[in-house]
Amino acid sequence: MNLALLMQAGQSPLPTLLLFGGMAALFYFLLIRPQNKARKAMEERLSKLKAGDEVLLSGGLYATIDRVEDKNIYLKLGSTLVKARRNAVVAMANEAAPEQN
Repeated sequence: MNLALLMQAGQSPLPTLLLFGGMAALFYFLLIRPQNKARKAMEERLSKLKAGDEVLLSGGLYATIDRVEDKNIYLKLGSTLVKARRNAVVAMANEAAPEQN
């Protein structure tokens, strides 16, 4: 509804504004904030990767890090050395994998 129409009808726009404000706050606290916290935690985990760490990849494979570069990591899968993006790491092997939505 248009604000001018509400004022002409003699109704206060306050309940409508409170409703939209409450919905925005609910949206922020239930969706945006938890997603930002999870993203920051994952970025922190990825920045601490080092050679010798055992990791779980997004494809479900466990691998050991051979060396770490800026955006890529080199992984040992058995006797094979493979190159992967750093963000392919889902979790460290000794911790539980994060729950996917």
